[in-house]
Amino acid sequence: MIFRLTTLTHSVVQLLSRIPDAWIALLARFSIAAIFWKSGQTKIQGFSLDIISGEFHFGWPQLSSSVVDLFRYEYQLPLISPELGAIMAATAEHLFPALILIGLATRFSALALLGMTIVIQFLVYPDAYPTHGVWAAALLFLVARGPGPLALDHLIYKRFVAR
Repeated sequence: MIFRLTTLTHSVVQLLSRIPDAWIALLARFSIAAIFWKSGQTKIQGFSLDIISGEFHFGWPQLSSSVVDLFRYEYQLPLISPELGAIMAATAEHLFPALILIGLATRFSALALLGMTIVIQFLVYPDAYPTHGVWAAALLFLVARGPGPLALDHLIYKRFVAR
């Protein structure tokens, strides 16, 4: 009985180990990009883009009226003004997810969002470590392994570096 259980466990582990990193990277890229993009969308008005729901409004983005107050009264980041923090967060939450999604400068973009996650964890929402741990795991995977073959980084590497 123990031998059969061990053999079955080994077979399952072997099967699971065949899941390609490319699939994991693609899922990590899409998921983490969606999290930060959706957060960034709450900080602006005049422009909205949600490819899943099909909501599109193309206009000139500007900070939402309440976002500076959010940084002033709830987030209270040290060393930077609420106005600068709001602009930096809204910009980062749009730029880096877009780059990660298309797989361009993926490792650097993931590193930037990992830094943002660390700031959020320690300075804004310290009790949200289960959520931030999941974000960090996905971002660390992308930093360590890269975006996978379904990414612009991979095409650029093949075209210019691998020669």
